[in-house]
Formats: sequence, structure tokens, C-alpha cells
Amino acid sequence: MTDGVNPIWARARLALHMVAADPYGLGGILLRARAGPVRDAFLALLPASARRLHPNIQDDQLFGGIDINATLASGAVVMEPGLAAHQGLLVLSMAERATPPLAGRLARLMDRADAPPLIALDEGIDDEATPLTITDRLAFHLDLSELTHRDLARIDVQDPQPLAPARLTDADIEQIANVAEAFGVPSLRAGCFALRAAQINAALAGRDAVNSQDIKAAIALVLIPRATQIPQTETEQEEQPPEQEPPPPQDDDDSNNGNSDQQDRLPDDMLIEAAKALLPPDFLDRLAEKQQRSGMGSGSGAAKSGNRRGRPLPSRSGRLGGSARLDLIATLRSAAPWQRIRRASQPDRKGVIIHPSDIHLRRYEEKSDRLLIFVVDASGSAALTRLAEAKGAVELMLAAAYARRDHVSLVAFRGEMAEVLLSPTRSLVRTKRELAALPGGGATPLALGLKEALTLVEAARQKGMLPTIALLTDGRANIALDGTPNRAQAAEDASVMAQLLRVSGSDAVIIDMGRRPERQLSDLAKVMGGTYLALPMANSKAISTAVTAALDI
Repeated sequence: MTDGVNPIWARARLALHMVAADPYGLGGILLRARAGPVRDAFLALLPASARRLHPNIQDDQLFGGIDINATLASGAVVMEPGLAAHQGLLVLSMAERATPPLAGRLARLMDRADAPPLIALDEGIDDEATPLTITDRLAFHLDLSELTHRDLARIDVQDPQPLAPARLTDADIEQIANVAEAFGVPSLRAGCFALRAAQINAALAGRDAVNSQDIKAAIALVLIPRATQIPQTETEQEEQPPEQEPPPPQDDDDSNNGNSDQQDRLPDDMLIEAAKALLPPDFLDRLAEKQQRSGMGSGSGAAKSGNRRGRPLPSRSGRLGGSARLDLIATLRSAAPWQRIRRASQPDRKGVIIHPSDIHLRRYEEKSDRLLIFVVDASGSAALTRLAEAKGAVELMLAAAYARRDHVSLVAFRGEMAEVLLSPTRSLVRTKRELAALPGGGATPLALGLKEALTLVEAARQKGMLPTIALLTDGRANIALDGTPNRAQAAEDASVMAQLLRVSGSDAVIIDMGRRPERQLSDLAKVMGGTYLALPMANSKAISTAVTAALDI
């Protein structure tokens, strides 16, 4: 692109130039980058008039509506414009957390002919991704995650007046379509964006018609980031016919009618080969990661619906809007003492005069669902009679958890492996069936069991649940995380997993089922920040009662 400039950063410059030159035709930019100097440098180039959007923005803020405060103060309906009426750039922060309703509202906005351009900032990791509803309507997809501050160079992006797009030919349209098909680009919008980008690139260069350089730039910016396959290489090359003398020119008019552009146009196969060089070396790995992230959800965790428990909290002053619920009684109670004074100052007003300061909103005490994770030692060192008592205790606690509508999960470790026998569920029947089929015997991979519990804890946190761990073991760990029989390493690995569980903030209780109290388990409970209970001779009911009391459930 430009000498001395990282090609990815140079493409970012070109994309900004194009959006500035054609704000209503290219939709905007999807910027995938974590918070840091690279993203800050990119955002610093945006005009000061750019407005920020939050994933929790409400309809009235986006599309406008009644200004409640101004309406109450004036006694007449006052409308406020939303951000959709903004004539400048919009920046959507944390786009990977956009909910499906917000994605639909933004899509409706972006489908308007006068829609402002959008910069979607994607900070997602793992399966977090910006909804396809939004990304499909953005011409340029930039990934700056691999750049460092050393790759940055100044980008002089001005605010040019919108440019008239350059002229397209049928051959240009056919060539873009062929390249999109070769790279498996599924969206028709992408082909239209590529054509528009080629026209704007030519207009920025002062040309009145699109040439091969413009098409190559459009492919690099629009089609390559959307590629889903690598085009097949031609195995048989057609024999070139012998060179022929060029035909004589017809007349002077034809020579000046754009034929020079046609002569300079690259064949489709050469253009595709040039485009393949732009694919990253790890394209297949990135494609697999993109397919895992795309369409799987917003990455914001499961929506918490129906999780309100306990008594309502006292209402408080606030501003109406979004999902806020008005406490009418508290609002009227706040406005009542001021009615005589307000009527004296506003004699033309009738009825109760309510000011914005009188508004009170309802509040509720919201509690997350609890996930009770049972981590059961099924090794041979836990005698079969003790394992039977542990199963009986788990069944009793399961019945209590079912009555509270808590989620439960079951992890068993034995031999050289740990296994999640039951993912988080509320099904008491399934849990009892998996527990009854739990075999015993083998070594004690305690660290592996704690590792599986940590995975469940992290997944529960992302879904807004409150995980709690109940570990039932005799503490005689002898299998390390790598599967090797090493007691010292096994104890150290278990301690590391316990520290990670403590950092996660999960409540925990460790039940020592051994015939004699194990000091190692007591130390492990301290590292984990949990409660240690030594119950060598207790039956299932006693174990269940102790765990319930320790976890306050």
C-alpha cells in the first residue's frame, strides 16, 4: 500500500478515507481490536462529532421520543431527537455484547438511505462476536489485534465532501461477482459494497472510471475479510494462441472511450491469485475460529429472566426510560406537599402538577440462580461404603436443591481422568440416574476434578449464575494434572487449582470422607477459602446436613 507502513494499518487508512468520502454508501467499519494503544490511535482519527452508543441503549435514545422531564416541567409534550438523527459518525462500543433486539434496531436504522455511518468496536474473545445482522451491513472488516504500537504510522484522514462514485462497467460487476464466488463470500451485500468501494477508490484518485487497481483495493478491503474458502488452483492452463498483430484502431472516438482500462484489466484467474496472496498464513485456523464465533450469540451471557426473588426494595428517585418502572404511589406522595405552591406559580395548569424531581422508580432485590457443583471422589481409596454414603448425601442435597429450583452439576474423578457426568440442570431424575451409575475404583486425580469444577464455575459466571462447590473426597491425591502418578506433584497441582477457585469467588465446602482427618485437605480448604468438615463416621443424612449448614443453603 504505502512504503514503510504496515499493510494492515494502510488498509485501515484507506477504509477511513472511503467512509469519509462516502458516508451513506459504505455503512461503516467493523473494528476487531482489544483496548490498547492501537485501537486508541485508530479512534483518535475519528471526527470530534462522533457519538458513542452503548449495547444497552434504549429505543427512545436511539430513535427519539417524549422527553419525560421536559414534558413534566412545561406541561406540554416535548419531543427529543434520538441518535438516529445525528448526521455524523456513530461508534458502537462493545459490539459483541449487542443483544438481538438492539441488532435488529440498528439494522433498521442502517437500511435507511440517510443512515449515519457506524464504527462497531468488537472486543470479543472465544465465542463472542458482533451479530451478523450488524456486520453484514458494514463494508469494511478490520482486524488490528495483531498490530503493536510499533506498526502505527500517522493517518491523515480529513473530512472531504461526499464524492460522486466513478463509472462502472458490466465487466467490473462480473469480475467482482466472480471473485466473491471464488472466495465463498455468502452475502450479496458484500459484492455491492465491493463495487461501491471500487468506485470511491477511483474517485479518491481523481479517476472517472474504475480500473484494476480499484478492484484489487475493493477485494482486499471488502471480500478478503469475508472469505470462507481458498479458491482452487487451476491445474490445466489453456495454451496461449500465437501472438497476433493488434487490430488497427477503428477511429479516434473508440480510443478515448475507456478501452485503455479494458486493456489494462487483469484476467479473473490472475486477480484471484493476487487476492489469495492477501490471505493470512493461518487462514484456515482463523476461519474455524470465525465459524465458531459467528451466529452463536451475542457473547453477553444468558439473559436473566424470571430471576427476581425476595421482597421489593424501597423506591428511589430516578429518570423514566427504558425498562424503569414507575412507582406511582411514591411519586404522588413526593409531589403532594408542593401542589399549592405549584398551582400559584402555574395557575393555568390543572390536575396534579408533577415535576421530574418527584419521579420515583421501583426497585427489586434480584438474586442470581445458584449452581451447586458436586465434585465426588470415586477412586479406590474412597472405600465403596464411603462412596455409597457420599452418593446418599448428594441425593438428599439434590432433593433440597430441586425444591429451591437451584441448578446442580456432577463431576466425578477416578483413575487418570475427571468427567462432568452432568452439566448444570434442574432435572432431579437425570441427576439421580447419573449418580447411581457412578462406578468406583482407581487412583485419585484430585487436581483434575478441581479443574473440571473450575471450568463449570467460569461458564456459570458468564451466565449470571452463582456457583457453589461441594467436594467429597478422602484427600489422598496421587495423580498429577498431566496424568502421571506423583503424589507430591498431585498435591501441588491441587493447591494451584484451589487458588484459582478462590480467585473465582465461589463458595466451597470440603468433606473429608477418610477414616482419619487428612491435614492435606484442611490446608486445601484454607487455600480455596472454603469450609473444611471432617466426617469420618457420618452417614448420608449427617453429611447432607453439614454441607447444607456450611453453604447456608
